Order: sequence, then C-alpha cells, then structure tokens
Amino acid sequence: MTLQEIVVEYDDAGRRCRGVVMRERSALERRPGVVLFPDARGLGETAKASARRLAEHGFVVLVADLYGQATYAAELPRALELMNALRADPVRWRGRAEAARAALDRLPTVAPTRLAAIGYCFGGTTALELGRSGAALAAIVSFHGGLASPRPQDASNIRARVLACHGAADPLVPPAQVAEFVSHMSQAPVDWQLHAYAGVMHSFTSPEVDAAGIPGHRYDAGADGRSWRAMLALFGEVFGG
Repeated sequence: MTLQEIVVEYDDAGRRCRGVVMRERSALERRPGVVLFPDARGLGETAKASARRLAEHGFVVLVADLYGQATYAAELPRALELMNALRADPVRWRGRAEAARAALDRLPTVAPTRLAAIGYCFGGTTALELGRSGAALAAIVSFHGGLASPRPQDASNIRARVLACHGAADPLVPPAQVAEFVSHMSQAPVDWQLHAYAGVMHSFTSPEVDAAGIPGHRYDAGADGRSWRAMLALFGEVFGG
C-alpha cells in the first residue's frame, strides 16, 4: 500500500491552520475519516506516525493543527504554555477542534457522516471536548487524555460512541477525576466505555517518553497495543469491516 501525505490549510476565526492528511494514494471510493489531535507538543512526527498506521487500515486521517501555522513545540515548557493558553478558553478550544473536523469533512475522499476523532494526552482531552460540543462524529477515542472538562455537563451533547483508554496509575488523571468522568457520562445518553490498564502511567503509547525522564510518564507496550486494538474494534463496529 502506498500512502499519500498532503498539507491541508484551513481557517479558525482568522487563525491559519495547516493540518496533514494521510490517505491511501490509490483509493477511489470515499473512506471514513479520522481527525487526530496530537499531544501538547502539537503537530509532530509522533502524531504523523499514528496517522500513517490508521491510513494503512483504510482511513483518511487529518492530523489537526491545534496552535496554528503547524506549530510544534519540542520543549515541554513551551508546549505547556501553548496548551494552557488554548484550554483557558473553552469556546475557542472547541472551535479550534471543530475547524479541524470540518476541514476533514470537506475532503472529497472522505465519506460524509462517517467521521471519528481521536487524540493523545491533551489531544485526547480535545477529542472529548469536541464531542461535548455536539460535533457530528460517530466515534471518539482518547488515549491517556485528561478526563476533566470545564463543562462536564455537556456530556449530554455527545453524539458519538466514546472510548477512553486510561492508565490506572496515571498521576495526571487521578481516581477522583476518573470518577467524575464516569458520573457525568453515566448521566448522559452516551454509549461509552472506559478501559483502565493496571499499573500503567501517563503517555503509555509514546515509546520516546522514557528517555525524557518525566515523572509519572512511562511507555507501556502492552497497554499501547491493547488500546490500539480497542480503537480498531470500535471503528469496526461503527464503520463496518
């Protein structure tokens, strides 16, 4: 299979964003689309690698540009600065996510109404916030994303099936936050599931995280593989084989 990588420009309230689309080059029919929200660093090679894996399964994937101008912040302090500035304004945050979803939906290779959103860390939280805005999605998957929300009651707006993959030993997402997520999701008319992996910490899908030596962050090959297969199983149910 030969993949094609395309830069796609789109606008969010005057901010120019440049996402990256991964798709099978020779595909003729319209395919389900997935908008992929990167971790707090932004649009980098880790997110693109995940998009390539999904494209190999036949999906058209748009790696979203959360900060505009295809920003990537390799240094943690700068990444946290960008992340905190965006999530400080929930309306702007959700709007930035919706701009990426809409850009995916406009692609001529994407099947209308057959869209999903996934994300890693801050990107996983962003995918959930996009769902809480009432966005037209069939599925949402969060990998080690934060489960808290500035407007948790908006879970009632979610129109997608939800899968949250969580490290049970993740200090960034403590049990109280998980319990609040479960409570609000249970009160909403949402088909949701939470997979908690025993002894697993934050960033469990990122092999490169161990070298950074960040407390509470550790790659886990078992949870990485199991969460990926859980996502594909959900997509199989939602989009067909």
